[in-house]
Amino acid sequence: MGSLLDPGESTQPPPSFDDFQRQTSLMTSCTLLWKELSDHFTTLEQDLIRKSDALKAKVEALSHETQQSLNALESRESSISRSLSIAYETLEQATKMSISFSGEDAEAEVDDSEGLLMKLRGFCRRMAAKEFWIFVTSRKKEIELFRSELPKALSSCVDPPRFVLEAISEVFPVASNSNSNSYDLGWACVLLLESLIPVMVDPVLGKERMLVTPSIKGKAEEIAEAWKKSLEERGGIENVKTPDVHTFLQHLVTFGVVKEADVDLYRKLVVASAWRKQMPKLAVSLGLGDKMPDMIEELIGRGQQVDAVHFTYEVGLADKFPPVPLLKAFLKDAKKTATSILEDPNNSGRASHMAAKKEQSAIRAVLKCIEEYKLEAEFPPQDLKKRLEQLEKVKIEKKKPASPAAKRTRASTGGPMPPAKAGRSTNAYVSSFPSPPTYVRSPPSHTQYSPAAVPAYPAVPGVYGHGSRSPSYVYSPEAPPPTIVGSYPVSPVSFPAYGGYSNGMAPAYQQAYY
Repeated sequence: MGSLLDPGESTQPPPSFDDFQRQTSLMTSCTLLWKELSDHFTTLEQDLIRKSDALKAKVEALSHETQQSLNALESRESSISRSLSIAYETLEQATKMSISFSGEDAEAEVDDSEGLLMKLRGFCRRMAAKEFWIFVTSRKKEIELFRSELPKALSSCVDPPRFVLEAISEVFPVASNSNSNSYDLGWACVLLLESLIPVMVDPVLGKERMLVTPSIKGKAEEIAEAWKKSLEERGGIENVKTPDVHTFLQHLVTFGVVKEADVDLYRKLVVASAWRKQMPKLAVSLGLGDKMPDMIEELIGRGQQVDAVHFTYEVGLADKFPPVPLLKAFLKDAKKTATSILEDPNNSGRASHMAAKKEQSAIRAVLKCIEEYKLEAEFPPQDLKKRLEQLEKVKIEKKKPASPAAKRTRASTGGPMPPAKAGRSTNAYVSSFPSPPTYVRSPPSHTQYSPAAVPAYPAVPGVYGHGSRSPSYVYSPEAPPPTIVGSYPVSPVSFPAYGGYSNGMAPAYQQAYY
């Protein structure tokens, strides 16, 4: 019989080393998987916390803005009665002054700012819009004085917005047939529209609320629509003058009739007239602030880097569009254009003048930009000023009149012209040449021509037909003309060639200044 197994002994064989390694690998994999899952859930939890905090911040910001808006609405609502009372008192006072107007202001002498103000107030109190328009447009040289006095004068009107619209109706939105120079009067339209803004502001809230009646605002919208229709009839934006565009945009801002649907039109108009000084501010007022980066890039692509610099400073994008590289690129483009003008054979007569004028204009624009935005440290202007002085010096030298002797030089033969007359008298004559001696032909060597047989020819007649001014010359017809002793030797006039042009002018360009 076999021996019985001990109950404490296991019937399975002992585990091998391979099984132990397999279990160890499995435990390691489970540990790594658990760590990965744990990190993943931790990241999700952190993202949720961060998004929750961001949402809370937004909710708080919206709540704050909502509260501010509610406070502003309450303030505007509470200020309505006060603003209306002030506006009513102002209107009543202006009406009384208009009724009691004696005409003394209209007859005031315009010899200083006070006289100008009295004259303008006279037109405004009488609501004489047409006379007011004629008076303003006839004094363009006093535009700065008008800029300071017009708001004061317009405040004397019973209805300033209506008065201004009637005044500029001669040329805006569409000029009448009798106004052929309507585009030249755009400055007056813009000046009146700008001067109207401080008159229409709310007396309590200021520029936050403009006091424009619904009827006037509706009329302003009709005028804007009429201008847009005329824009299509005139062939689009490319065929409209910049003063007319400026008037239209200022009209929109002054009366608050900007439409979101026309933002693309406003953008094109601003870019087309970007060289105007007020365009950056108008662009912001028209709601184009978010489109400024694209507009600036478009201006740079058009070669209007100086205009782009003005736009960047208006919206605070100087870090994104550094001004100094833009100004240097503008100068470089101007230099290339000037060189192309010099090389153009079609401009041989005025090539140097046109090229110098182009370069001068570019330098002045850049110098003004450097001074306005305090860029002297980044872009020293000394070299530009020296170059500008050189161009001015060349221009002055070319304008110097020629000497009197050069003016009396014949261009065809190079010989001297007859001397100028000394006075207005017919017989007044002073020769600028020495008197030549009298020459008499000696007897010829040929016997067939004896001196007795040869008749003496009469004296040569005077040059101007007033009688002989110098001794006569007596010579034989067979003899060649004598050589005058003491006459001025004249050499043919020749000019050095310059760049393929025969104008004899010295080159206007020197080395580059950048």
